[in-house]
Amino acid sequence: MNTTISYEFPLNERIRIFIRIEQLFQQFNHHLQGTTVFDKRAAISILLDIVAIFKRNDLKSEVLKELDRLATVLSKMAANQNVDNQKLQDLLTQISDMSKNLYSTTGKIGNHIADSDLFQSVTQRSTIPGGTCSFDLPEFHFWLTQDDAASFDDLIQWSRPFMTIFESIALILNFIRNSHTTTEELAPSGFFQIALDSSLPYQLLSVEVEKIQPYFVEISGGKHRCTIRFMQPANNQRPKQCAENVPFLLTSCII
Repeated sequence: MNTTISYEFPLNERIRIFIRIEQLFQQFNHHLQGTTVFDKRAAISILLDIVAIFKRNDLKSEVLKELDRLATVLSKMAANQNVDNQKLQDLLTQISDMSKNLYSTTGKIGNHIADSDLFQSVTQRSTIPGGTCSFDLPEFHFWLTQDDAASFDDLIQWSRPFMTIFESIALILNFIRNSHTTTEELAPSGFFQIALDSSLPYQLLSVEVEKIQPYFVEISGGKHRCTIRFMQPANNQRPKQCAENVPFLLTSCII
């Protein structure tokens, strides 16, 4: 049983977007396995968020840049005698294959959604709170109550073009999270500040605390400095920084 809570803080906009995409796909895949009308509604709602992020960001370009960056970093590691060269080559091959798949993708990812009148109708009505009720969208209501296999196939078809990006992001984030150093730290009166060496490629910070501690973690900052505060929830009041000294684990992901 996990007895700790981790709070991640991305240190650049690219990783920030990647983590948002990761969370959305994890939620989408969870509801995809469900069999209720509310699972289908949740899956559609999450897919709408995924489409919105893709419209606002050139994720294909961002993922390719990050894959190229990691490939360069890994290639430089090959000269290190302490590195498992077979594992390194396998990872480089995986990165190369993902890059080729992305380069071969033509057009803007997400444009396929326009081919579905149903999805477009749901998109338009979703801007209205509660706007996808049965009397608003009878076609959607019909789709929700159909055989699970049919709606599952539709959800797979709508989400498939995004999957190559998601798989690449999952690989990138996994590699970044595994390239870390962890230290035991103490936050006097719930406050801790860390100075970051801007010459190092910091990607992510993570703060891990025991679940029994009655605090949540607020992290703020940028590439030069980050501030960590341990906050105590208060009913009907703004949370306050705790007065106790708080031990925690600080993980820095640098790659």
